Amino acid sequence: MAAPDGPSPRLGSRPAETPIERLHAALLTLSGEGEDFPRTRKLLQSSITRIAQKLSEEAVEVSLETVKGDRAAVVSESADLIYQLVVLWAVMGIWPAEVWEEMSRREIDQGLAEKLPKAPGPGDTTV
Repeated sequence: MAAPDGPSPRLGSRPAETPIERLHAALLTLSGEGEDFPRTRKLLQSSITRIAQKLSEEAVEVSLETVKGDRAAVVSESADLIYQLVVLWAVMGIWPAEVWEEMSRREIDQGLAEKLPKAPGPGDTTV
């Protein structure tokens, strides 16, 4: 796993406060062999391609439940999607605080409810 040793330089020594930060911290402790959390350990030890695949599968499940209009299922699948995203962050050495900082930067630059525009691709005529 690419996660650095010790606490995040962005968090210092403060404890993880959000469920996402707590999950991330827990994932960083699950290295090597062990009997606790075998599915999570297996996922953490799999290829980045497999982790990305699991993330995309969960995103599709959220979308499908949205189309069905099943609010409770969207909540449940959203939790699964966030779990898979945090697994990806842990494996890539990305700290939740880095994502929060990027979101804050975007809020300052473009407003809270705005997403950064994608660069136009070849032949893209949309504005």
